[in-house]
Amino acid sequence: MSGIAASAVIHPLAVVEDGAVIGENVKIGPFCHVGPKVTLGDGCELLSHVSVTGLTTIGRNARIFPCAVIGGEPQSIHHEGEETTLSIGDNCTMREGVTMNAGTVGGGGKTVVGNNNLFLANSHVAHDCQLGDHIILSNNVMLAGHVTVEDRAILGGGSAVHQFTRVGRHAFIGGLSAVSYDVIPYGMLNGNPGVLGGLNVVGMTRAGIERSVIHRVRRAFKQIFEGEASARANAAAIREEYLDCPQVIEILDFIAAESDRALSSPFRGKN
Repeated sequence: MSGIAASAVIHPLAVVEDGAVIGENVKIGPFCHVGPKVTLGDGCELLSHVSVTGLTTIGRNARIFPCAVIGGEPQSIHHEGEETTLSIGDNCTMREGVTMNAGTVGGGGKTVVGNNNLFLANSHVAHDCQLGDHIILSNNVMLAGHVTVEDRAILGGGSAVHQFTRVGRHAFIGGLSAVSYDVIPYGMLNGNPGVLGGLNVVGMTRAGIERSVIHRVRRAFKQIFEGEASARANAAAIREEYLDCPQVIEILDFIAAESDRALSSPFRGKN
């Protein structure tokens, strides 16, 4: 794909700079600005007053609402104007005031957002974040730099995630929560400081996970966080018991992986 597709509809009050790549059936509304190194996939729609800048690639069928700024320079004191990237997958919606920043050289040079994600008004994705698919960031969610959010996680309104933190698949973060430590897959965290209150049973049920499996995951959760040793040691000790349960193994693998942050638990943050 190169240049501006003949089927693209660009409002006369929009600015699309030379060099931008605009796909088939793209709609660009009034007062939008598209930079010279931007690629918009087929079927994208920029409603109005949208800025897409930098070396940014957006997949098919994105909808971007007014006052969103996508691909801006990283908000990092270490950034010295190097050319870094933002890549967004297909079928993502970015509501009013959403901001997403490109990566930093020190963080690998790229911010990556997957497919079928929903970003509600004024949510922020900082430099070097790595996001999977089917994620929801509610209004005013703030992701600091280098955060990883795995598939189908949901972050409630006003929650904030500390830099380098991981949020596991199918995790649920309650509104206004402070996420300072890694949240296991299927975990449910609430509060400030954030406390891991249990499992996202509603999300697991909606994902089609059988009740008997949910009971096994609950049992493993208690073994991990209520055992006599540390959570990591407890997780390693029960692996053989759950080799036939992919959901538990996913949690154990998450805990065993290297991370810059400690692990959220039912006790961390409590007096």
